[in-house]
Amino acid sequence: MEADLSAPASPPQGEARSPLAGVVAIGRNEGERLRRCLESVRAAALPVVYVDSGSSDGSAALAGSLGATVVALDTRRPFTAARARNEGMRRLQALVPELAFVQFVDGDCELAPGWLASARAFLEAEPQVAAVCGRRRERFPERSVYNLLCDLEWNTPIGEARACGGDAMMRASAFRQVEGFRDDLVAGEEPELCVRLRAQGWKIWRLDAEMTLHDAAMTRFGQWWQRNVRAGFAYAEGVRLHGAPPERHWVREWRSAWFWGLALPLVVALAAAIVGPVALWALAVYPLQVLRLAYRSRGIDRGRWARAFFLVAGKFPEAFGQAKSALMHLRRQPAVLIEYK
Repeated sequence: MEADLSAPASPPQGEARSPLAGVVAIGRNEGERLRRCLESVRAAALPVVYVDSGSSDGSAALAGSLGATVVALDTRRPFTAARARNEGMRRLQALVPELAFVQFVDGDCELAPGWLASARAFLEAEPQVAAVCGRRRERFPERSVYNLLCDLEWNTPIGEARACGGDAMMRASAFRQVEGFRDDLVAGEEPELCVRLRAQGWKIWRLDAEMTLHDAAMTRFGQWWQRNVRAGFAYAEGVRLHGAPPERHWVREWRSAWFWGLALPLVVALAAAIVGPVALWALAVYPLQVLRLAYRSRGIDRGRWARAFFLVAGKFPEAFGQAKSALMHLRRQPAVLIEYK
């Protein structure tokens, strides 16, 4: 896409008078979740592009039967959500040359009634906002502690934000200006895009409105572990790209994962080898950290202790993900998807 490096300005008169919008959905073997996703946008009567990343469950045919324009990614190149969204945006732009707003949505999410109209109205009224998102909720938080953790994770502050997630409505002109997502990022592609948008003077906003229902379908420890490996990988990639001042993108999270997930256990193990098992008492800092985090989140009505425990435990897979990123760059290997379902 051709980049426009000028500072953001008010939309052209034609865009302000009659803004056109569309939807880009992405997915891979989402099954019934994809059906719910696409049916949730049909009432809005907007053009919908579905981008499929090598599904084997008939997702592409299902999307076509529900009226979506289907794009199947070339299997000779590595799949990433970033690449899928970029391909979807290109197809949507071809279908709607005067496209003003695009709603990105993951195939495991269902758009809430009224969200598209609310997001579009907000972007029309706020010309300096590039992306707007709302409240994403987990569909079945009661089915597992891991689903509950996702639901708590989605509950972020309202107002101006530093980043959005995979579900968001974006201003097409802003998206084109920064040339979209980075195709090669397998994780953390939305916050990375928002770093570049904010660098151009755009704002990111979170509304106090229901946006999507997400179906993590995460019921096993292994899924939770893999999802946190992906988070650690994203931290490492974010630091590599934007870790320098003034942005310092994800530097704090990156350092925390290295300290709690690798450095501290290694130091304790070394100390135990030198002075004996008494050094293992230093590991008591982990339950103390759980207590500290639980105390800090005492305003949370549910899942406070589970959240605190898994925030601390998550440092280990995060450190593994960061090591995975470092090894990948050392070997100059291409990134591959890190999937948890």
